[in-house]
Amino acid sequence: MVDVVLPVLDEAQAIPWVLSRLPSGYRALVVDNGSSDDSAEIASRLGATVVSEPRRGFGAACFTGLATAESEVVCFMDCDASLDPTELPAVADPVLAGASDLVMGRRVASRGAWPVHARFANRVLSLELRRRTGKALADIGPMRAARRSELLALGIRDRRFGWPLEMVLRAGEAGWRIDEVPVGYAPRTGRSKVTGSIRGTARTVRDMAVALR
Repeated sequence: MVDVVLPVLDEAQAIPWVLSRLPSGYRALVVDNGSSDDSAEIASRLGATVVSEPRRGFGAACFTGLATAESEVVCFMDCDASLDPTELPAVADPVLAGASDLVMGRRVASRGAWPVHARFANRVLSLELRRRTGKALADIGPMRAARRSELLALGIRDRRFGWPLEMVLRAGEAGWRIDEVPVGYAPRTGRSKVTGSIRGTARTVRDMAVALR
């Protein structure tokens, strides 16, 4: 069994589709980050394990999911239907096989899925990751997999949007084998809290800049 950490903030519209697409052998671990809709109730009714993280922040939700997970290998992915859970094995299999320590999904975007401002910010941050880690990375992939115990040992401190970047930076410093695989990226379901707006993207870049420092 592979636990899949799904940080959730008002994703009631997307949750049914996401959970219905989970492959056999993958368990949904939904971390409700203070939703004002019935996201947690829907996820629980559909069979997901649901935990609450009242401290607002993407990293806080991810860390709570990681701490709650029980499987040796843990996956993370957005729960807004922009990523297809059926692609999780492509990300997790190299880690399960011992061929990689961290695998990230490099997004291949369909039309309208990735706003220009968000794509540009991702490109800049990816170039900085290349410089610092020496890895040919093209994306700060929101779908990723690694071993739970090793992730906890990295000591990631960010609890906001710098969490994904700090994970890669610390993994690079630790000499991890980091790889990318292509995954589809579709327009999200519902309202975007991050990359769908310039303000949200700016907030994310600010948090990631702190992680870089």
